[in-house]
Amino acid sequence: MTDWNVQGTYMEACNCEAVCPCIFFSPPTEGDCTVLIGWRIDKGSYGDVSLDGLNAALLAYAPGNMKDGGWKVALYTDDRADEKQAEALGAIFSGQAGGHLAALAPMIAEVLGARPALIDFDGSDKSFSLAVEGVGRAEIEAISGQGGGTAQVSGHPLAISPGEPAVVARGTNVAFSDHGLSCEADGRTAMFAPFRYAA
Repeated sequence: MTDWNVQGTYMEACNCEAVCPCIFFSPPTEGDCTVLIGWRIDKGSYGDVSLDGLNAALLAYAPGNMKDGGWKVALYTDDRADEKQAEALGAIFSGQAGGHLAALAPMIAEVLGARPALIDFDGSDKSFSLAVEGVGRAEIEAISGQGGGTAQVSGHPLAISPGEPAVVARGTNVAFSDHGLSCEADGRTAMFAPFRYAA
């Protein structure tokens, strides 16, 4: 298997009330959970293929408690990627290349699709935005914590970025739809954190 590593920032926005109970293996607040997740790779490689500056996104739906599986997912890879980069992004973010995301793969019941898309991942500090062409967008802002800092969650059992505290945020402009899954989630749960995956 090819050695690879990627690191950068991830963000997500879903239809649960803050803080999303799914990360603690509790039932979603609305009975199901629809989430849009994005990754911005600051530095990464797959073998000798550079992945610096590329993005990926995942639309996921869980019909109930996430730990019970049954997820439906669709993967989007950066349309700026060349053929080798696209193959690498697909392998990493589908879990096929191993690493942390491979541990989540058994939860998936159906892959709805995988395609390249224009993915814009912007922001820093306390606010981020993710836009996926043909799917929608999520703009999020950190919830103010004590002393004007951020509110964070760490050590939660279901984590997109294990080992990193997740900053709790709220969606300020969240609407996305594809493959029959749709979500409008202004004021609902969002999170972001650094991420680092490797295998």
